[in-house]
Amino acid sequence: MDSSEPSGNELNGNGSEQELPPPPPVIPPDVVPIQAEQVTGKTTQAVQEPAKKKVLRLPIARRGLGTKGQRLPLLTNHFKVNVSSTDDHFYHYSVSICYEDDRPVEGKGSGRKVFDRVQQTYHSELGDKDFAYDGEKSLFTVGPLPRNKLQFNVLLEDVTSSRNNGNASPDGHGSPNDSDRKRLRRPYRSKTFKVEISFAAKIPKQAIANALRGEESENSQEALRVLDIILRQNAAKQGCLLVRQSFFHNDSRNFVDLGGGVLGCRGFHSSFRATQAGLSLNMDVSTTMIIQPGPVVDFLISNQNARDPFSLDWAKAKRMLKNLRIRVSPSNQEYKITGLSERPCSEQMFELKKKGSGGDVETEDITVYDYFVNHRKIQLRYSDRLPCINVGKPKRPTYIPIELCDLVSLQRYTKALSVLQRSSLVEKSRQKPQERMNVLSTALTSSRYDSEPMLRSCGITISNSFTQVEGRVLAAPRLKAGNGEDFFARNGRWNFNNKKLVEPAKVERWAVANFSVARCDVRGLVRDLIKCGEMKGIAVEPPFDVFEENPQFRRAPPVVRVEKMFEEIQSKLPGAPKFLLCLLPERKNCDLYGPWKRKNLAEYGIVTQCMSPQRVNDQYLTNVLLKINAKLGGLNSLLAIEHSHSIPVISKVPTIILGMDVSHGSPGQSDVPSVAAVVGSRQWPLISRYRACVRTQSPKVEMIDSLFKKVSDSEDDGIIRELLVDFYVSSGKRKPEQIIIFRDGVSESQFNQVLNIELDQIIEACKFLDEKWSPKFVVIVAQKNHHTKFFQSGSPDNVPPGTIIDNKVCHPKNNDFYLCAHAGMIGTTRPTHYHVLLDEVGFSADDLQELVHSLSYVYQRSTTAISVVAPVCYAHLAATQMGQFMKFEEHSETSSSHGGVTSVGAVPVPQLPRLQENVRSSMFFC
Repeated sequence: MDSSEPSGNELNGNGSEQELPPPPPVIPPDVVPIQAEQVTGKTTQAVQEPAKKKVLRLPIARRGLGTKGQRLPLLTNHFKVNVSSTDDHFYHYSVSICYEDDRPVEGKGSGRKVFDRVQQTYHSELGDKDFAYDGEKSLFTVGPLPRNKLQFNVLLEDVTSSRNNGNASPDGHGSPNDSDRKRLRRPYRSKTFKVEISFAAKIPKQAIANALRGEESENSQEALRVLDIILRQNAAKQGCLLVRQSFFHNDSRNFVDLGGGVLGCRGFHSSFRATQAGLSLNMDVSTTMIIQPGPVVDFLISNQNARDPFSLDWAKAKRMLKNLRIRVSPSNQEYKITGLSERPCSEQMFELKKKGSGGDVETEDITVYDYFVNHRKIQLRYSDRLPCINVGKPKRPTYIPIELCDLVSLQRYTKALSVLQRSSLVEKSRQKPQERMNVLSTALTSSRYDSEPMLRSCGITISNSFTQVEGRVLAAPRLKAGNGEDFFARNGRWNFNNKKLVEPAKVERWAVANFSVARCDVRGLVRDLIKCGEMKGIAVEPPFDVFEENPQFRRAPPVVRVEKMFEEIQSKLPGAPKFLLCLLPERKNCDLYGPWKRKNLAEYGIVTQCMSPQRVNDQYLTNVLLKINAKLGGLNSLLAIEHSHSIPVISKVPTIILGMDVSHGSPGQSDVPSVAAVVGSRQWPLISRYRACVRTQSPKVEMIDSLFKKVSDSEDDGIIRELLVDFYVSSGKRKPEQIIIFRDGVSESQFNQVLNIELDQIIEACKFLDEKWSPKFVVIVAQKNHHTKFFQSGSPDNVPPGTIIDNKVCHPKNNDFYLCAHAGMIGTTRPTHYHVLLDEVGFSADDLQELVHSLSYVYQRSTTAISVVAPVCYAHLAATQMGQFMKFEEHSETSSSHGGVTSVGAVPVPQLPRLQENVRSSMFFC
């Protein structure tokens, strides 16, 4: 799946290595080059790599609005913001908070309590100013404070047990450990905090007006950040859990049970955006996962799906509980869990210090259970046989019986959700458009932004009505089926009833591997598959055999089960099969999937399709056949303009379309390599066939680092070369003169890196193939992870498929638009936000928007328009599927045919196995 380039000889035979591909960076005429040194913050580091380039590419400006499509008035969840004065300045101060002995105060959330006290005590010394404080090191005011440097001392109870953190040591009432008791004899002992405020920068409010004219600068981003910090501060004062710009209230009406001790918590997102129509407040419904509050034992039983507390896995419990906050009864004190005791409560000893008759301190070894029951007279029902919760330091443990501990509400659950939890979350958090609008109107009212003093001192007022925008509904592209028949998509959907596939493949030399324990009629399934295939034009030969798994291996590790199945297949088949149908025991997340795919694709080069034999009907079989056909090299449907070679701009000039995505490990898996995938179109002038190339890279790194990988003066082992060579070979020895790149998964702060790091690598890969070759580039970012939604006024329905919006709520200057290509059947449609960062080809707004819309109709796996262009979806699928290979690598000695480990920075990253030659160019990811 990685480098599948032909050898040098083959390349020369196809046309000579020198002839092959690309261009020097071309800056569009409307972009003024700026020096790399001028860029500050994150971007500077990003652009230092190509230091030899004097020019930094910037996102291009909008060249015009689209006009095609039927006009449709819409509402959007942006609320107009008026700023009455822009003459004054925001003053930025840095804040440092220490204890008396100059130790910095650790723990998020502590700062807010200390600062509230500073404001109460020293209001006049601070010039009676209102603040925007981020809770950590930054403070903003409108106009200056009386002096550039201010120092205050404030008395406050030790604040480290705040709602956001809670790592105070226990007091005597909750703890059997006397040394801790002595340290904190009074539960609310006051502490002195030293607060230092020093001037850092001055930000003109005029920068907001500049941003609205599209003149973005460091200042304008900072000014909008100040406004966002005000919203965070407002939510913090209401006791919300803050997750970036989303706020969650402690209200059980907003909680839904997802199972496993995890709750979905509904809140709302709120942030300021600069748009064509001025400043707006974007509000949306938001959901996060929290730990089920209440007794620790109840949470653990639910989390582990255990019968009772005595059948819990305590090693797992210890990992799950670490750093969570609990409230202990009867003292009602809050602590952070540091671990569990090694022995049960009735056996765990500690040293109790007490005064003897002569006034001397005597020590007595006593169990935690004995201490609480006999000394504290607290009744314990079941804790005696369970470990205690430790809330002390590693060398000074402080044990509390588990039944006295309740988990505090609003603690984020950051681990990956199971398939069942995820589907439950989706099901329980979806809202129809009208319901979402009502919830947002209520949230805007209840957040009371009008009475926020800091917003008032900025002269900001927020409208409470949804902004009106004009959408346009593009007509669905016409599609071709077999025998030259047309499909007409209605509401973004079509079907193959009485139609044949446009290019059916032949399913021959194949077999079935059955891992399923369900009593399914495999012969009947095969018979139905053959019949269904015949109706779609696919000739499905009878399979060679059905291989049943030997029941004695059902409990073996997945890799062993796959190995044994292959031994069985090899012993019976006369030669390697061309295709294997695999019946899995579960529909989702089956642990056989990764090792099975790896064995087929990387070791044997066999095309394979997995399915679960439960609930099989005609529609299910049709969908399976669509995937099989695409994998075996067939085509299910084509765009009519693709069939007639009349795609504007693309059909006339050899064009490759790339889709790029990076898949990261689940939250909490910081050491799992990220997987970068790029798919490229092949067989120009088609735009429906793709090939993928996938590599691992350092965990959580978003920029793809293996697009160009020079290993010698004549060899590039990067992703792009592989896709360019494949395009050349499959497109009649034509080099692409236009390269259209769709990049998924990057935020606006990373646009410059895509344009200056990733694009540079692609250009280098082209130049390495042919110094004289200069294709033109188009770079488009596709974003799904944003908070803009559209609604039809007075209608309960979602916006129709093909709805495009490029006015009012788009960027004041840059070339972006929103597209809802698909039919939102459930919940509220989430549009894809496309940002055109570079266009050297010179597309008209209509042609580019039509192309993006059409690419939502070439997805071979389904008979519906999809919500984001197919190349991006394919890149995501390829990264996810190859990522499954990694789960079973562990310490496999075959981790790579290229030396096993590649080093990115200092982190060694295991490489993925390369796919076999005969499946490398297939759409194996379908």
